[in-house]
Amino acid sequence: MGFVVSKAMNDSLKGQQEFMRLQLERQLILQNLIRERQTAMQIAWTREFLKYFGTFFGLAAVVLTTGAIKRKNPAVLLPILPLSFVFSYHYDVGYGTLLQRIRGKSVLFSHRTKLQV
Repeated sequence: MGFVVSKAMNDSLKGQQEFMRLQLERQLILQNLIRERQTAMQIAWTREFLKYFGTFFGLAAVVLTTGAIKRKNPAVLLPILPLSFVFSYHYDVGYGTLLQRIRGKSVLFSHRTKLQV
């Protein structure tokens, strides 16, 4: 009698373990899908932002250059410098390889043993 119950429990345990393994696999697939969608949304948002900011940057560059020439004061061009950094960063995120470089230099993956507490 004990053997029959034990065998039934083992079969039940194996079934539960298989179900848990399948559920874990599905959760991992879903997490990866969600992460990929979030990354795609971030890139899409950056590209959309870049359209508007690029227009603003181009217009500001023309206006500031014209103002610097008319006033004969090159200091008027100073705002172009930080604006160009912002523009180049967003261009790199939207159309460049920034995300691949971030993943390549990821401390979480390359130095996992140093981060363990």
